[in-house]
Amino acid sequence: MAASAQTMAETAAEFGLKPDEYALIVRRLNREPNLVELGVFSVMWSEHCSYKSSRVQLAKLPTAGARVIQGPGENAGVVDIGDGQACVFKMESHNHPSYIEPYQGAATGVGGIMRDVFTMGARPIALLNALRFGDPSHPKTRRLVSGVVSGIAGYGNCVGVPTVGGETNFHRGYDGNILVNAMCVGLADADKIFYAAAPAAGLPVVYFGSKTGRDGIHGATMASAEFGEDSDEKRPTVQVGDPFAEKLLIEATLELMASGAVAAIQDMGAAGLTSSSVEMAGKGGVGVELDLDLVPQREEAMSAYEMMLSESQERMLAILKPGREADGRRIFEKWGLDAAVIGRTTDTGRLVLRRSGEVVCDIPLAPLTEDAPRLERPWVEPQVPARLDPAEVPAPDDWEAAVLKLMSCPDVASKRWVWEQYDRHVMADTLEESATGADAAVVRVHGTRKALALTSDCTPRYVAANPFEGGKQAVAEAWRNLTAVGADPIAVTDNLNFGNPEKPEIMGQIARAVDGMAEACRALDFPVVSGNVSLYNETGGAAIPPTPTVGAVGLIPDYGLRADFASMKAGQALLLVGVSHGELGASLYLREVLGREAGAPPPVDLELERRAGDFVRGLIRGGQVSSVHDLSDGGLVAAAAEMALASGVGVELAPTSATHAHAFLFGEDQGRYLVAASDPEPIIAAGRAGGLNIALAGQAGGADFACHALFRIPLARLRLANEAWMPAYMDEA
Repeated sequence: MAASAQTMAETAAEFGLKPDEYALIVRRLNREPNLVELGVFSVMWSEHCSYKSSRVQLAKLPTAGARVIQGPGENAGVVDIGDGQACVFKMESHNHPSYIEPYQGAATGVGGIMRDVFTMGARPIALLNALRFGDPSHPKTRRLVSGVVSGIAGYGNCVGVPTVGGETNFHRGYDGNILVNAMCVGLADADKIFYAAAPAAGLPVVYFGSKTGRDGIHGATMASAEFGEDSDEKRPTVQVGDPFAEKLLIEATLELMASGAVAAIQDMGAAGLTSSSVEMAGKGGVGVELDLDLVPQREEAMSAYEMMLSESQERMLAILKPGREADGRRIFEKWGLDAAVIGRTTDTGRLVLRRSGEVVCDIPLAPLTEDAPRLERPWVEPQVPARLDPAEVPAPDDWEAAVLKLMSCPDVASKRWVWEQYDRHVMADTLEESATGADAAVVRVHGTRKALALTSDCTPRYVAANPFEGGKQAVAEAWRNLTAVGADPIAVTDNLNFGNPEKPEIMGQIARAVDGMAEACRALDFPVVSGNVSLYNETGGAAIPPTPTVGAVGLIPDYGLRADFASMKAGQALLLVGVSHGELGASLYLREVLGREAGAPPPVDLELERRAGDFVRGLIRGGQVSSVHDLSDGGLVAAAAEMALASGVGVELAPTSATHAHAFLFGEDQGRYLVAASDPEPIIAAGRAGGLNIALAGQAGGADFACHALFRIPLARLRLANEAWMPAYMDEA
């Protein structure tokens, strides 16, 4: 018996659809939807799939560039790296699932982002992750850290793709809603990129991979809603991953592509069979008919609704060229994968589903894709705090204690406990890991002298204080980290993590952060080619700190000319490139040493950022320096201390700035680099001739980390402080 209109309207609300959205569905269909049709609309109109609250803002980002082959709109972005090769990459969130079920949530986040990359025809070669956890003292934090890290390691290590970089931060603002952002990078032939758009009607639609189960149903909808008191009850909406099946799927997919049988292909990610079939047909301007009786199933008596909304992992949907079904069958049998022809493309422009011989869904595709709601939500300009005068911020009472406190705080302390669980060197092309002494990971392009530099960056406390400057800074720091290893920055993927966009103040954070990102991307010739938006990251009405994470890729033409910050030698001079005003607003010094979160973040001068970066990259390419570190969290003290710890060589700092010593040492002014040079005078002269500020900041040597009369700390003691926090925290009962 058909459900009543009132019942369907109530069900729509349970599925996350607003009353006006349900009314719009009725108008588009000219009738009430049935349960299957309503489920399809609910996932396709979710924030996770439709970007309905962010599309207007995302349109401001620059997406074109000389190296861009494919920008936003496909499974991943594609850029040209020369010699007929392309780099394919994307970042995506698995925040809500990872909070509910940390191991599987993080593991399937890794699996999903890899599928986005190999769906384009690329072999995955590297993984990164950006993790934000709550206050270490929160009762859930330790369990979440353990589960998430284990999930990332368990999946990536088993598939055999190295995890080479990322970031791990802690703040009470993530107590009820952690962030797990996963990035994958792959390599492909530039003339063999595969796309999702179905090219014509009358072609076979092939399902292959793992069987469909009931895990992950309504996962996309759950990822587009706030958490409440029932968050722990949402475990059934978290998918379960199998990395060994993913490895088989990678090989089968790439072999299928090489056979020439593929006309279009799409992975089954968020919203599963619904999104993959709808997007392939919608992008191609065709229709699709599926017989759900033919879908490989691992559970009994699955309904059409369950099959269409399941987010079971390790599944793909392909449209094959005419008569190529036998080629596909041979490849799937070779790799031991379930596979079936489950339908055909049509010329109707409609999604038609059959189950047990009956039509259970017949709806137009246009309202599900390009004609989906696009909202211009109201927003208010964020209130921005005033700049802190460095002279009004007190110096530490105990300098040695302040340095040790900074270097052992959760955000700066060594994350060795984390990255030692990841296989960083499988595939044998990892040259640098960002965890062990470089500002960006460096992965060789196998069989060449080229290498890709990879990074992930965001400073949420800056974005919270000033979304515009914080958005600029996230892009600028990614650009700077690539530059610091000697790479030419190419392009960006982003993961915009925010609270509830229905709140004008949250929408204001989104709008202004994107404005800042767009300005930085334009100024630095750093286009955005892919990304993900994760909204409704709230629990009980409290939003996370705004966190627009930026993943980025750069190219090193000859990996023999690269830099890290672990190769500093005794006797070398430390040169500070860039201008130091002593910016202490929103700094780690202010938060960790003085216990305050206040003030405007450091402004980003993009013209100076570019000039300083181009200069430093030139030094690396010219072989004049091989040890370079950008200045970010903790300022000069943290950068110099990290260089000392990574290289095993002491440092004597010399504060020559006219500002107060603590502002010079702990200030987080942007656009700065610390370089170690054996012959500093030509570098100083060249920099100043180019209008750059370059100052002698210290000397490498000895066994202490020191600054004249202010502090002197044995390097062994500094290392103990830096490395002890994380293992001690995770070992606590």
